[in-house]
Amino acid sequence: MKVYFDASRPDHQEALKALWSATYPNQELHGLISDQWKEMGWQGRDPSTDFRGAGFISLENLLFFAKTFSTSFQRLLKKQGGKRAAWEYPFAVAGVNITFMIMQMLDLDALKPRTFVRPVFLQMLSENEWAFDLLYCVAFVVMDKQWLERNATYMEFNDVLKSTRAQLERELLMDDVLRIEDMPSFSLLS
Repeated sequence: MKVYFDASRPDHQEALKALWSATYPNQELHGLISDQWKEMGWQGRDPSTDFRGAGFISLENLLFFAKTFSTSFQRLLKKQGGKRAAWEYPFAVAGVNITFMIMQMLDLDALKPRTFVRPVFLQMLSENEWAFDLLYCVAFVVMDKQWLERNATYMEFNDVLKSTRAQLERELLMDDVLRIEDMPSFSLLS
């Protein structure tokens, strides 16, 4: 969580290129700084400037989502399904915000847990190293579902993120949820 995105590191550059390839497999990337990145929902030509809040893990989360649940990833990227607002949330930046929201929700940087969700999640993580990535994917589809249900606009993004967090917390604390895959919202992924 404390690894910041560093555009000068070759492994970070490769991860960014891998995200592009997983997202647009038949489209050549013309550079790590390019107007093409705006298509994915970055704020500008240089996606590295959008990782400030959540660091390198947010890129890893997007890449995991693109590779593991490509159908859901592409559906959200292309804003398919449901009645969409004229001014939608920017996909990639939303993904970074979701990583940051999960980090806050799980309170992972605190010395002592301040929430009931953290120990539950840490147990899941001890049994599956991909638990954080899976939770991220669930969070993204839950956020989009709530976005559509509210017929939200860009200005309501933070409200939708708060209600997404509340739903994830409720689901993680259910008695029969022992793994991320047991969460009711996991079924939204494809």
